[in-house]
Amino acid sequence: MSHRVKNLLAIASGLTQITSRSSESVEGMTKQLTNRLTAFGRAHDLVRPLPNVLGCAALLGDIISVLLAPYDEQGAFAGRIRVAVPRLGVGEVAATGLALVIHELATNSLKYGALSSHEGTLDVSGTVVGDDVEIQWTERGGPHVTKPDGPGGYGSKLLHRTLARNLGGGLEYDWPKEGLVVRLTIAGSRLSS
Repeated sequence: MSHRVKNLLAIASGLTQITSRSSESVEGMTKQLTNRLTAFGRAHDLVRPLPNVLGCAALLGDIISVLLAPYDEQGAFAGRIRVAVPRLGVGEVAATGLALVIHELATNSLKYGALSSHEGTLDVSGTVVGDDVEIQWTERGGPHVTKPDGPGGYGSKLLHRTLARNLGGGLEYDWPKEGLVVRLTIAGSRLSS
């Protein structure tokens, strides 16, 4: 129990530092930090023992759906988010990293992408490729997309770092005009941890 509490405090401390660097106001920082911590809480609420020796985990589709539910419940977005991923267990450790990744992508979509428009849709699909899990995040119907200049902000760095360190994978962006496409790769061995 002590080890878990220390890990959670370390995560909260790290998120506070990262959020403070990318926020322009105390109110903005408070809102971003609260939303990130809430996403972690929702992800961990799902972690439980699964049948058929899948371990103590949440199902990948369930965890993504729960994390995206607040964006789908906002009236205009109802029914415009689709999640279709393989039936795989997400372990307690991986749930934290996955929660952060999904939350960051959804927040960016709400600010700049498909979820900022009444006509926008989000499709999250996945497949197993060898030992890895590939997830594709496809936005359509939002504002025209252009590749941003520069290396990206703290959110982008946080996504890359989380996928590499916590989930043993990476991400690639594609910027067609009709909407952002993000391809996430997660090591299968890390997903279940």
